[in-house]
Amino acid sequence: MEPLGLHDIIGPIMVGPSSSHTAGALRIARMARRLLSAPPVRADIVLYGSFAHTGTGHGTDKALVAGLMGMEADDLRIRDSFFLAKGTGLEFAFTRATDAQAEAAGADHPNTVDMHIVDAEGAEIDVRGVSIGGGAAAIRRIDGVDVDVSGKRTSVVVSQKDERGVLAHIARCLADASVNIATTRMYRTRRGARAYTVMEVDGAVPASAKREIESSPSVFGVRIIPAEGQDETQHAAPTSDEEIERAENTFAACDFATGQELLDLCKRESCSIAQAMEAREQALYALDGTECDTEAYLERVIEVMRASTEEPLANPQQSIGGLIGGEAHDIVASCTRTNAVVDGIAADAMARAMAVLETNACMGRIVATPTAGSSGVLPGVLFALQNGKGFTDDELKRGILTAAAVGCLVARNATVSGAEGGCQAEVGTAAAMAAAAAVEMSGGSPAAALDAASNALCCLMGLVCDPVGGLVEIPCQKRNGSAAAMALTCAQMALAGIPNLVPFDETVAAMDTVGRTLPAALRETALGGIAATPSACAWCAQGCGE
Repeated sequence: MEPLGLHDIIGPIMVGPSSSHTAGALRIARMARRLLSAPPVRADIVLYGSFAHTGTGHGTDKALVAGLMGMEADDLRIRDSFFLAKGTGLEFAFTRATDAQAEAAGADHPNTVDMHIVDAEGAEIDVRGVSIGGGAAAIRRIDGVDVDVSGKRTSVVVSQKDERGVLAHIARCLADASVNIATTRMYRTRRGARAYTVMEVDGAVPASAKREIESSPSVFGVRIIPAEGQDETQHAAPTSDEEIERAENTFAACDFATGQELLDLCKRESCSIAQAMEAREQALYALDGTECDTEAYLERVIEVMRASTEEPLANPQQSIGGLIGGEAHDIVASCTRTNAVVDGIAADAMARAMAVLETNACMGRIVATPTAGSSGVLPGVLFALQNGKGFTDDELKRGILTAAAVGCLVARNATVSGAEGGCQAEVGTAAAMAAAAAVEMSGGSPAAALDAASNALCCLMGLVCDPVGGLVEIPCQKRNGSAAAMALTCAQMALAGIPNLVPFDETVAAMDTVGRTLPAALRETALGGIAATPSACAWCAQGCGE
């Protein structure tokens, strides 16, 4: 498993409403586009599982079309992709498979899509992709051959005849071009038939190397899929055995697989969780020889987060699905009255968290933390504390790094995907991240930060994912607002020194077990929970975006 970093948990910066169903879907289509030799002109798309049940409400269909046109995840034009596709000559059609059809097709992941694509040169390709949560995605099948292309590194995808010597030819061509190979896998349906070799490499692949690989009569074609979020210039990755060993040892010394390992690291290095996460991030970049952009990225994150909390307060708008719009503004107004039950920092956090979900539901730009459905909790807490306590943006950065460390641990040892673990995996994790951030910013110890995170996970354990009509609106918005206030409560408990019977790592393990025992109807399919109530079903029957 590729190590997760800051960008994986605090991000992607994206257009809403769902990191797995919008940003992840777009990423699948972008990777599929890279497998073409010319722009796509026709795409027949089959949605399975959660994609099929909630695809329209989550903007999955618009994101797939946008990805086929090469848009980035934070491009506001995604919401107009259907209209824009007509201008490019791209035709498309969608089919929503039943659960029985998904089972028959072997689409066992809840967020699966099949695409039959025709490009401008008349070439055709069949691609299966899955969205694995938090905006990450993978290509799992090409022309009937099972593969695994994650897009985490630049991938060289070679279509070939399965015969002796082809793999050595590919490796030699890359070596001659000074391209370092990170991983190699060859996939085939049977001996001697068509096969695919997928090599993940460090940096870009020169056009000359691609031509040399294609010079073999046993190679049908070569496609290059650049690593997501990276340009195609060559990176100065470690090359000598000594450099590679030094980079790996440095990362190993900074890495932490569990909360206990993180606490041990902080104690050994006399550092905070934020400092430990920043050092790990620098070491992670050094493994690939890429420049660490932590400071610039955090500034961009704060900019987008702040805008997503403020715009709905100043200019309330109705969401795309029509279920929410203006609630954050109403909260602010109500909390100024003499009979307000909640006021101060807690009220501000609640309002701002709800505001982010309005931005998200309007297909505005947000930061997934760790997902789009839970994107309001952390910024709500951060900016409420900044407003109430006078924290600087640099102190907010410390909080974000701490939150990222907690999110990495949950993703590594459980899941942050609602389709896999319910809303506890999304809003629960976001609350844990925000609680830990609040403790860090308030001068609490690393142990106190993880205690706060554990409390938040415990309080939201078992929370199901049941979006009405498949929209990230109800009950998502109110859960974000409530979780922001609860994160502050859990942070204060930890700062007060109130002990936990169950440590962070055991709480994460328990959450993972609970999530995997939830029935499919309670994991983002909109088939159970609040989504299945008579009132919700009556609203959907009137037209809820499906």
